[in-house]
Amino acid sequence: MNSLTQTATPPAAPPSMQRRTWRPPSMRTWLAAGQWFVTLFLCAFLIVPVVMSILAGLTVNYFQGVASGLTLRWLVEVWTQYHSSVFLSLEVAAATLTITLATGVPAGYALARSKTRASRIIEEFLVLPVALPGLASALALLVVYGGWTMFRMSVAFIVVGHVVFTLPFMVRAVAAVCAGSDLRTLEEGAASLGANFFQRFVTIVLPNAKPGIVAGALAVLTLSIGEFNLTWMLHTPDTKTLPVGLADTYASLRIEVGSAYTILFFLMTMPLLVAMQWLGVDATGQQRGAAKRRAKRARGALTSPDSTRPDDTP
Repeated sequence: MNSLTQTATPPAAPPSMQRRTWRPPSMRTWLAAGQWFVTLFLCAFLIVPVVMSILAGLTVNYFQGVASGLTLRWLVEVWTQYHSSVFLSLEVAAATLTITLATGVPAGYALARSKTRASRIIEEFLVLPVALPGLASALALLVVYGGWTMFRMSVAFIVVGHVVFTLPFMVRAVAAVCAGSDLRTLEEGAASLGANFFQRFVTIVLPNAKPGIVAGALAVLTLSIGEFNLTWMLHTPDTKTLPVGLADTYASLRIEVGSAYTILFFLMTMPLLVAMQWLGVDATGQQRGAAKRRAKRARGALTSPDSTRPDDTP
């Protein structure tokens, strides 16, 4: 009788038929969405002006926009009038790179080897031109060397200013790599085999410092080509570089010509920036992630089965 009086319970509905309760997004979801919004907004804020400037250099009339048609007339006009500035900027950048390589690589190596307080003071003085405005450094050069007429009117005067500005980037990039490598042990081993200092520097120091040299070289080239403040104070009508010519076009010519000049400048600097990004070079000329890679190698050496603990050694 009990079994007859019991009511049969209805079967449970499948999960797809059950009502899904709405839950508000979590705080973590809101934070992620906010981060994406801010990132995309900043990217648009920075990229849209560049795109509009490039379009202005390719349109027939800037005020009518793309509807006026596309043309390469302004690029041809800029190249015809300012191609000498392009080659001069490349010459200045090449000369600056040559001098910074000849002086910055040995200086970075010496600072990395030395652990004295004097070396740290020298390193801070080397970085001082980066902390100062470019106009201040140019004014200092004009005060000291402005009376030398031949030197003041030559391209070498601009090269000196670029070397003063870019040398810290080469020194710090090389010093960072040399400090992270066990060069002292390698050099002592080579010296025990009869290698002199020049042989050790060429066969040991330079190959190990190659990542820092490449990073510093890319930073020096990019900064030298794009340097305006210092160059604007040091240039003459016969030594007008690419950034100075860009300022002149925007100040005295049509907006389409200035935008076309921007395209030319963009084509020159973009490959260097892509190379820096590909190699992981930051704004200071150092390679990003180098410390992480060294720490990872150190952890791998400690966890390898061939490594011995200090307690296990007799």
